Amino acid sequence: MKIAQIATPWISIPPKNYGGTEVVIYNLVEALVAQGHDVTLFAPGDARTSAKLVSFFPKSLLESGVPWPAHLKSYYHLYKSLEHAQEFDIVHTHLSSSSDLYIFPLTASLATPHVTTLHSRFPFDRVNIWTGDADYLYMEWAPYVPMIAISESARAEVPHKLNFVGVVPHGLPMGQFRPTGRKRGDFFVWLGRFVPDKGVHLAIEAAKRAQVPIVLAGTIDRYSQESIRYYHQVIEPLIDGKQVRYVGPVSMKEKISLLSRARGFLNPIEWEEPFGIVMIESMALGCPVISFARGAAPEIIVSGKTGFLAHDLDEMVACIPRIDEIDRNVTRMHIEEHFSAPVMAKEYVEIYEKLVKTWDNVAQPRVAEPAMPLRA
Repeated sequence: MKIAQIATPWISIPPKNYGGTEVVIYNLVEALVAQGHDVTLFAPGDARTSAKLVSFFPKSLLESGVPWPAHLKSYYHLYKSLEHAQEFDIVHTHLSSSSDLYIFPLTASLATPHVTTLHSRFPFDRVNIWTGDADYLYMEWAPYVPMIAISESARAEVPHKLNFVGVVPHGLPMGQFRPTGRKRGDFFVWLGRFVPDKGVHLAIEAAKRAQVPIVLAGTIDRYSQESIRYYHQVIEPLIDGKQVRYVGPVSMKEKISLLSRARGFLNPIEWEEPFGIVMIESMALGCPVISFARGAAPEIIVSGKTGFLAHDLDEMVACIPRIDEIDRNVTRMHIEEHFSAPVMAKEYVEIYEKLVKTWDNVAQPRVAEPAMPLRA
């Protein structure tokens, strides 16, 4: 198939440190190319890809100093990318932040078959993260855009009427995610962004109560005051350099080494996380995960086989001494069978082909009804 992948322009593909959506796009594009498809990636010029690359900016927007609330360059990237839409069998866009909502009006009447993956919890407008309260305005076009969810939990949680045409979980390139073979340590690990929803403070408390060391690795979002305050006021005072260590942001190579050596991964999330790619990264390296049973975690973890699902902190603490019951080879095999990049690409292609086949009958170009004007 001739496939257009239109990435979000904020973070490089693949990301240098944190960037969940960008990791997924990179893995998908590489797997599609490996399977013989003709793929063009629309992304800033600092992207690395085996596909054809079309860019409208030399560097990703955050790298260039453009702040999240400044959406105009993001709109330009999406508009210019979609100008090429008629050249492809299918156009695949990705929705993960408020600035991506331009996809709805730009594609609602697009004649070329297209689909959008919803990567984040929807709607997006939340205090201290995205500015404004305009998400609801875009519901005028949203029902006309074919959508893919990244988990059954994510699809079920959306409060608006979206046109979901399938669910495709994220997948990893298993050749890259190979355990290093180095001796396993006695420490547990937490990895991600320092925000309260990720439950870092609870991971630390669980480790302390179970009397095991924990290593923290991840990023402080310098564009989010919530993230900065949370790290400096809540997490930093708990770091003693012995039982609780913070090693900073990690590269992919460093992440693979850390997870390969960790005894287990603690994931006490305090929100309905749509997926949680770090869980499959951990398990791909044989590192079992103990997670709160929220969001997509029950769809990813087979409790007692690839890790444990806990319903509160007491249960998580009780699971920690049992972590060595988990077979690390079985844990990796589970990811290879269900959450590998080739499996993800195959499932996406099945949806692409179905959309292309039915587009003329089911998805004629549509123009949304005009919104009711506001009264003065």
